[in-house]
Amino acid sequence: MGKGRQQVLERPGTQEGQLHARPAAPLEEAQPGLQRLGLDGRRDGLLYVPAGYQADHPAPLVLMLHGAGGQATHGLHPFRHLADQFGLLLLAVDSRERTWDIILGHYGPDVAFIDRALEQTFRRCAVDPAHIVVEGFSDGASYALSLGIMNGDLFTHVIAFAPGFMAPTAQRGKPRIYISHGLQDRVLPIEVCSRRIVPQLEGAGYDVLYREFNGPHMVPKGIAREAVGWLLA
Repeated sequence: MGKGRQQVLERPGTQEGQLHARPAAPLEEAQPGLQRLGLDGRRDGLLYVPAGYQADHPAPLVLMLHGAGGQATHGLHPFRHLADQFGLLLLAVDSRERTWDIILGHYGPDVAFIDRALEQTFRRCAVDPAHIVVEGFSDGASYALSLGIMNGDLFTHVIAFAPGFMAPTAQRGKPRIYISHGLQDRVLPIEVCSRRIVPQLEGAGYDVLYREFNGPHMVPKGIAREAVGWLLA
């Protein structure tokens, strides 16, 4: 591990899943299109700025988290075809290892990298503070739920497509939550995953929209579009 990454990991709260980045007036001028973050030469991330982006009109930001074994390009997939139509800023990062840190045992490296990616994005782009979203699929959905609950003072919405579990170390704020799961999911079966998670969230006072669909471990286009409509409603 390089010296710079170690310094990031030593930030207070990293091992508890706490993010420090917050939106502010951008210091740079973002250009539309897909661009690499340039924060790590091995596993990095991508920022997509929609075609109609204007710095004087803050845009919704979606942090997108891939499934196990994936990378940022996979993370972008659910909303990439909707970003221009709905004016979404999309930030997708690679997990430091084969999947997200808490699934491998503890928070730390991924939280630190996500914090750096968010800080860079807030410097580049005008972000609407009322629409800062963490989204994920599969392992990424489990991580999105966990991060969103721990950082509800930053994230206003959480979108979890086929989550397996959630493991927050604390509860901050009350983000709105959207969850979907396929009835034929054989990777993360619905009975032991979302059908357990949703009642727990509702019992804790979260506003949850839950959708079951007739399909396997995936994000149908109709579900993705509904989630964006829910986000922007």
